[in-house]
Amino acid sequence: MKKFIITASFAFMSTISMASEYVSLFNGRDFDGWVGLNPHSHVKLDGEASKALAVKEQKELLEHWKVENGEIVNDGNGPYLTTIKSYENIELTLEVKMIEGSDSGIYLRGTPQVQLWDTREEAGKWKHGADKGSGGLWNNKIHLEGKDPLKHADAPIGSWNKLRILQLGARTSVWLNEVLVVDHVIMDNYWSKTGEPLPQSGPVMLQTHGAPVYWRNIQLREIDSNEAVDLLSQKSGEQQWKNITPDQVGAEQWKSTSGQPFEMANGVMSGGEGIYFYAAQEFSDYQFAFKFKLEHGSNNGLLIHYPGSGDGAYGGLCELQILDNDDPKYAKLDDRQYHGSAYGMKAAFRGALNPVGDWNHQIVTIAGRNITVELNGYEILRANLDEVKNFMGDKAHPGFDRKKGYVGFGGHNKPYVDFKALYIKELK
Repeated sequence: MKKFIITASFAFMSTISMASEYVSLFNGRDFDGWVGLNPHSHVKLDGEASKALAVKEQKELLEHWKVENGEIVNDGNGPYLTTIKSYENIELTLEVKMIEGSDSGIYLRGTPQVQLWDTREEAGKWKHGADKGSGGLWNNKIHLEGKDPLKHADAPIGSWNKLRILQLGARTSVWLNEVLVVDHVIMDNYWSKTGEPLPQSGPVMLQTHGAPVYWRNIQLREIDSNEAVDLLSQKSGEQQWKNITPDQVGAEQWKSTSGQPFEMANGVMSGGEGIYFYAAQEFSDYQFAFKFKLEHGSNNGLLIHYPGSGDGAYGGLCELQILDNDDPKYAKLDDRQYHGSAYGMKAAFRGALNPVGDWNHQIVTIAGRNITVELNGYEILRANLDEVKNFMGDKAHPGFDRKKGYVGFGGHNKPYVDFKALYIKELK
């Protein structure tokens, strides 16, 4: 399965910034660092046609957008105000003022949207959910818990609203006027018809939608992969789950079936050839969170419902692949062999791994026959194993019907995968 990318053809203008402190995206004077661009117009165009439209949109930008008294003013029409740079993990703060009839939004990674609108009944938008307030991920169709805001926190119409947005992978949190209205919810990829995760990077866009909107104090901080992993771990609440890292439960609770067992130092499990698994308890339905770090060419796997002996990939319910996807020696694998895939059964989306040598954060959810894999904030696998009809190489899976078993790792030869911070929570 292909690596997920920004699917609209406006990707030609994307260059990822590498800042780490808050920077101002608006200088209070002009639109330096911004362009005019409507992604809904570009998405169906090829590269050259998209570039030609972009030239036209720059002329339209100044017809509909202006700067007055250090504020950005849009008349409700024209192309979206779009950052030239693209961003991945960010913390974005800004102020927005809506007047009667305002309807707008903030596109993250070029994707709709954090919804903003006039929430009064007389504005006529209650049929679309405006009565619930601004700040929701209005275009969510899969992760519906983020579509509507948790609370109505809008300031009175004509007043300034303060927004803070934290995006880690596809996980998005929104505070409106210091009230949490979206709590760490996966933002859907509006552009994908096949359920691909949110693009890894893209511009910030201020939408035009028929009525005037005012903007000011736009600040953005980029978050590197290490900080993002730590924040994802904190936001998941996994520290409240059962810690089964060997230095916490005792190395004797982890069994090695063969080969050289792993080494434990400073909370990190390193090395290990052959299968090793947590033998203190079998699990049925659960969530398992862990951090891992790859070397070039690393290959391992998370064993689900492992019986305690035999082949890890086939003796248990399944193996969830752990792999350096980009190593050339793996270029011609079956799609169902790449990282996060239910090995030999269903392919995961690729593209969410952090660079080799950086830590990754992963949460696996097992609920009956349903398996979900979230990697660095992106949902890369959502599988119902009952729907699997074709198996790689037509090879049998003796453990395919297992309902419980051990959690483990299928260690391979060097280069190894390092693991740390192993947490598990049983689901009722």
